[in-house]
Amino acid sequence: MTFSRHIKIAPSILSADFADFGREIQAIEAEGADWVHVDVMDGHFVPNLTFGPPAVAAFRRHVKTVMDVHLMISPVDPFIDAYAKAGADILTAHVEAGAHSHRTMQAIRGAGMMAGVALNPGTSAEAVEDLLDLVDLVCVMTVNPGFGGQKFIDLTGKIRKLRAMIGDRPVHIEIDGGVDVTTAPLVAAAGADVLVAGSAVFKGGSVDNPGVYGTNIRAIRAAAEGAI
Repeated sequence: MTFSRHIKIAPSILSADFADFGREIQAIEAEGADWVHVDVMDGHFVPNLTFGPPAVAAFRRHVKTVMDVHLMISPVDPFIDAYAKAGADILTAHVEAGAHSHRTMQAIRGAGMMAGVALNPGTSAEAVEDLLDLVDLVCVMTVNPGFGGQKFIDLTGKIRKLRAMIGDRPVHIEIDGGVDVTTAPLVAAAGADVLVAGSAVFKGGSVDNPGVYGTNIRAIRAAAEGAI
């Protein structure tokens, strides 16, 4: 995957129709999604339970772009190989999920995936400063993780700080939580290039009416690009 700081829209399938994931994934990609974002939650690290490796492997058969798997689980290390086998292109783990983030990032890359590190809203940018040479992506949570559809927390100062810390390293800044046409310009102007959007993409559409997904994706992209 060639590195680029162009805006990428990564719809979260947590907001898709759970009974029709295959067609939902095909629909968002056909309508302009750059990546497909998969939120994995364990009911322990976050107060919700979603997808395990078998589900991710089933999604993989339909994903033609990039499968961006966000682990909101603890511990992470015992499951890295399972998500690699399931076909994740990018595997992101939280810096708060364990005491040995260096080992985790090295293991993710060692398993053949791109490595991402995520930060909860209350965690400072400095928490990942010493990991920046080991990662391909920093995910800034702009909601407290665990549920879709939450209100955006304005952390543009943290995003700017991360962008300065990253410098010319080929590291993406991803924003996850409350991204829509109103908030996308704020985070893009601060230096983000990957925008995860759930309800803002899927709202009003369906696999039988996928054009709405395309309209929503184009609106978020245009709002973000207009701020750069």
